[in-house]
Amino acid sequence: MSATAPQILDLASTPQVSMLRLAKVEVRKALDTRAGFWFTTSIVGLVLVVLVIVALVATDSFKQFDNFLSIAGGVLGYFMPIIIIMLVTSEASQRNGLVTFTLEPRRSRVVVAKFLAGATLAATVMVLAAVMAVVANAIAIATGADADWSVDGNLVFNGFVLANAIGVLVGFAIATLLMSTPGAIVAYFAYTIILPVAVGFLSALSDGFDRIAPWIEFNTAQVPLFEGDYVPSGEEWAQIATSGFIWLVIPLVLGVMRLLRTEFK
Repeated sequence: MSATAPQILDLASTPQVSMLRLAKVEVRKALDTRAGFWFTTSIVGLVLVVLVIVALVATDSFKQFDNFLSIAGGVLGYFMPIIIIMLVTSEASQRNGLVTFTLEPRRSRVVVAKFLAGATLAATVMVLAAVMAVVANAIAIATGADADWSVDGNLVFNGFVLANAIGVLVGFAIATLLMSTPGAIVAYFAYTIILPVAVGFLSALSDGFDRIAPWIEFNTAQVPLFEGDYVPSGEEWAQIATSGFIWLVIPLVLGVMRLLRTEFK
């Protein structure tokens, strides 16, 4: 009786999964869970509710499209990074890291796919918020306010797009650094709420600290993106870059390095 020759499985010619497909999978993973879907829906709903309330109760002089857009951007700035945190930490918190990194062993491609998925979700939510700002302004006009559709281009780029993009990157950095959904969410709110309050107290107690704060605290440095003409000066851009390196670049580099090396069980 002749022995059966062993079968060799050759995967050398198997094409790799495209980055587009990986990004689509990550988007689906972010929205397929009940927490991800309802949280995303709640953010969009919250923006709509706030805008409608402002459209109905604010003074007529305040009911302008650029104000509605600023409000929408402010609400998104607080809550949208949590979507990114939940997306990134799912590998550890929901224990699907073994499946993800078995199907795609090159972790760097998964990190890029998560970033692209997060950017796609953020861009979609921002577009929806801009549409809701249009709806809110239309409601304001219908209830007696003057038709004012003017908008400052600096507001759109710096105060809405750039500020929310920075928030998404901060959420991504915190998530990769901690790899825990509850821990990352707590750390994010400590960074966005508690830290600025502490800096405000220190600035009030010390005459010189208010000049140092924008160089070392990222939230304080970003204030010119939301105020005045939405155009930071050269020094203010330098403060954003310096504090951003401390609070964004360094945590992001360390977090990505950790994600690439962590052993998932």
